Amino acid sequence: MNSLSILETEELTYTYSAGTPFEKTAVDHVSLKIEKNAMIGVIGHTGSGKSTLMQHFNGLLRPTSGKVMLDGQDIWADKKKLRDVRFRVGLVFQYPEYQLFEETVYRDIAFGPKNMGLSDAEIKVRIAETAEMIGLSEELLGRSPFALSGGQKRRAAIAGVMAMRPEILILDEPSAGLDPKGREKLLRQICDYQKKTQSTVLLVSHSMEDVAEYTQKLLVMNKGKLFCYDDTPAVFRRTEELCGMGLRIPQIADVMHVLRKKGYDLPQDIYTVEQAKDAVLALMRKGGAVC
Repeated sequence: MNSLSILETEELTYTYSAGTPFEKTAVDHVSLKIEKNAMIGVIGHTGSGKSTLMQHFNGLLRPTSGKVMLDGQDIWADKKKLRDVRFRVGLVFQYPEYQLFEETVYRDIAFGPKNMGLSDAEIKVRIAETAEMIGLSEELLGRSPFALSGGQKRRAAIAGVMAMRPEILILDEPSAGLDPKGREKLLRQICDYQKKTQSTVLLVSHSMEDVAEYTQKLLVMNKGKLFCYDDTPAVFRRTEELCGMGLRIPQIADVMHVLRKKGYDLPQDIYTVEQAKDAVLALMRKGGAVC
């Protein structure tokens, strides 16, 4: 993973309804650096400030105080450049399929690239590449988006942002409401997109299993403050602290903990089913059968 940062915040603070009886600080003096070419999970209990923080990264919200910097430049230094920032930092809200509106899937995906001023030829290439990465067939591109299944609508909506090739892609609960197979397929497609485009992806999720499986680092918010930003295994080692703020470690880690208590020689840092399978098979090969 490239250690060079692309996005930074300095003492970022945001207060809703400032100066009124309803004043509430949702993001409180957050300073961090987001690396290039990274798959990052964003977690925190409801109301922790994670979604509010994400909406600052592309200028949808303006800080009450502090800075958001893209490639070292304050994104609010020149309001005329905010449009370019929003092309470079793509934000996909939860249930993005509700934002589909064009006559065909093709035209919906083309909407963003067209607003970027790209040629018809370049737009066509981007739609074809993005559709392939996200699993939309050429036949589906000609359909009305409202005739698609729920999972297909979700992928079409996400493709509309991916087609703009943002350097940073923020996805707020992209798999919410999908069945297990649909969730796994979509998350794998997002990972493939990140690898192929070498972009930075911020995956906001309530699923500890998903972030354990698909992310390299975790950004944890708690009561508006940045609790930590570290490698995914390092964050999950802080079990008691996570539980104290209403979060948990992946269920498979609990299973491994029970097996270790029963005397099985299993590694500590197991947070995915695949890791657990490999560890159990390795133990069985050594003659330490797990019942």
